[in-house]
Amino acid sequence: MDTESESIVNLMSKEGDAFPVPANVAKMSELVKSMIDDEEDDENTPEIPLPNVKATVLKKVIEFCTHYGTEPMDEIEKPLKSSTMSQVVQKWYADFVNVDQALLFELILAANFMDIKPLLDLTCATVASMIKGKTPEEIRRTFNITNDFSPEEEAQVREENKWCEEA
Repeated sequence: MDTESESIVNLMSKEGDAFPVPANVAKMSELVKSMIDDEEDDENTPEIPLPNVKATVLKKVIEFCTHYGTEPMDEIEKPLKSSTMSQVVQKWYADFVNVDQALLFELILAANFMDIKPLLDLTCATVASMIKGKTPEEIRRTFNITNDFSPEEEAQVREENKWCEEA
């Protein structure tokens, strides 16, 4: 049972739910990888606490890591060539991030906390695609951001950053 594909790791969600995952899948997370390496002498199934990750989000993270092992995601070109994710990455990955904003942001936080670069790249690119080509007003509506500038302050900011819109 020494091979990575056979050994199992229990990832523990914020709520205390255990998710048994093959070690090779779990090690996509640099955080988990370092914690497993620290416990290698232990004969029992390692339990890795992830206090910042909710069970629903951890389930999606595991789904991503499992799929990534069989079909790695294409490199995301920067700047994004399209605001449509299916034109940026394979269909499975585009469908994976076609979720509500709250879950998308939770996935970003989990990917950052667990140090899973491909998932962080994908989720951040998704947010970037939601912004691409939009006016500040449209971005505020998309992300439910209130404009706390007075009309005078907004005019001043627009004047100072006019060069951005010329590009």
